Amino acid sequence: MTDLTGKVALITGAGQGIGQGVALAMAGAGAAVVVTGRTLAKVEETARLVRERGGKALPIACDVKSATDLAETVEATVAGFGGLDILVNNAQEVPLGKLEEVTDEAFLAGFESGPLATHRLMKLARPHLAARGGGTIFNFCSSAGIRWDMTGYGCYAAVKQAIRSLTRAAAAEWGGEGIRVLTIAPHAESPGLKWWIENNPEEAKAFFRTIPLGRVGTLEGDIGRALVALSGQDLAYLTGATIPLDGGQANFD
Repeated sequence: MTDLTGKVALITGAGQGIGQGVALAMAGAGAAVVVTGRTLAKVEETARLVRERGGKALPIACDVKSATDLAETVEATVAGFGGLDILVNNAQEVPLGKLEEVTDEAFLAGFESGPLATHRLMKLARPHLAARGGGTIFNFCSSAGIRWDMTGYGCYAAVKQAIRSLTRAAAAEWGGEGIRVLTIAPHAESPGLKWWIENNPEEAKAFFRTIPLGRVGTLEGDIGRALVALSGQDLAYLTGATIPLDGGQANFD
C-alpha cells in the first residue's frame, strides 16, 4: 500500500462523488487533505468523515470559476498544512446537449470550471510543489472526448479534451522540477453518472455492455486508491499520460 504520510493533497469538488472518494483514499494513506467545493456544508461533511477515520482535513468553500477563490485556497492550504504535494483538479460543470441546445453561458461555464480553472490552479500550485522537490497533479477528462458518435457531447468533449492538452504541456514544461501531471478518465458511481443512467436508460444499457469488467468503479476503492498509487514512488516515472479508470471501455491510443 502506498504511504502518503507527510504529504498534503488539495482536492477540488470534494463534497461528493469522485472528489470525496479521492479525499477519503488519500487521507487513508496518510495524507493531510484540503477538501474544497462551492457548498461549505458538503466539504465539511467530507472533512468529518476523514477525521472520523483519524485523518487530517481542512474544508474550504471555493468556486473554481473564481480566480480569487483559487488563489486564496492555495494560500490557505500552505498556511494550514505547511506545503502542497498533490493537486486533484476534479471540480467541473458539464455542458451537455446537442450543439444547438448548449447555450453560450453553459459552454462558458464548462470552460471556466474546466480548462481555465485547471490552468489557473496548476500555475498556483506549481511553486509550492517545486519547493517540496516535486509532486503530482491530476486533471480529469472523459471518454466522451473520443466517442465515435459525438451527438450530444460536443461541448462537453471540447472542454475535456482541452484539459488533456494542458496536462501534456505541464508535464513537458515542469518535469525538470519533479512535477508529474496526469489526466484521469474515470467511470465511477458519482451523482453525475447516476443521474445520466436514470435519465438515459436505453443508452445506459448499451453503455454497460461496452465495459469489459461490466461495472462502473467505486469512488474510494477503484478511483481514489488508484490516485493514491499514482502519487507514490513506484509510479514516479509516469507523467503526461491519460489514465483510463473505466473497466477497460475506452481506447485512448
